[in-house]
Amino acid sequence: MRPVIADVLFIVKETLRISIPTVVDAQLGRLTQEACDQRLESWSRRLVEKSRVQLTVRGSDRVDCARRYVVMSNHQSYFDIPIALRAVKGPLRFVAKKELYTIPIFGRALSASGMVSIDRQNRASAIDSLKEAGGHLRRGVHVWIAPEGTRSRDGRLGKLKKGGFALAENTGTPILPMAISGTKDVIGRGNWTVTRDVPVTVTFGAPIEVVGVSRDALMELVRRFLAENVAGAGTGTVTADEPARPEGSPARDRGRDPVTRDPDAGE
Repeated sequence: MRPVIADVLFIVKETLRISIPTVVDAQLGRLTQEACDQRLESWSRRLVEKSRVQLTVRGSDRVDCARRYVVMSNHQSYFDIPIALRAVKGPLRFVAKKELYTIPIFGRALSASGMVSIDRQNRASAIDSLKEAGGHLRRGVHVWIAPEGTRSRDGRLGKLKKGGFALAENTGTPILPMAISGTKDVIGRGNWTVTRDVPVTVTFGAPIEVVGVSRDALMELVRRFLAENVAGAGTGTVTADEPARPEGSPARDRGRDPVTRDPDAGE
């Protein structure tokens, strides 16, 4: 494993490759959800392939693909984004800090594609953002939120914030817990290089029904799952320890899908 600066330039190029046509299509009034989904799929696949991440997904047999979820994960790295897009089946949009929306072209593409901007310092604005996210759920789109609110500096799990849990409660949408381990070693906080050939594991928990469950209880269920399934979280270790078995999954559209899915780890 070695850091590669050129891979960061590749990420920038690939991001512009999908951002520019998204902004143009939105300006012309012809942008569709399907087009955004295809571009995000292509972008995430190419980034994972270029970085040669050894991605293993565990517990996917627990997930009913016919339902929509508020996906909640820990947050280690900006590389969590392409990893989540590879691991979660179905259309996915995420909640992102408002500062990202000030980046030229990229910020406009985020808005146009349906990503949800949140101002963590403005409660009223944050509530409006959660209402927007609720609209995605009603349209059959997963919404991914990192309840820590920011990337971990050392991989340890931070305090969970309530906003995503309020979204799940208010819409009656089940929470899909998702633990991500290893992305901080691909691109760490404050780093401008990509380290290739890093093993990354995504572990899904059983969906958590929210109806009739208190917010505090939901937060504790998610916190406990992440603590037990994020390597190095500080309060637990990976419990889904069934050895992964490569299945040679076919590509979703073109090229090789570098994802190993372990069908037995969720049992």
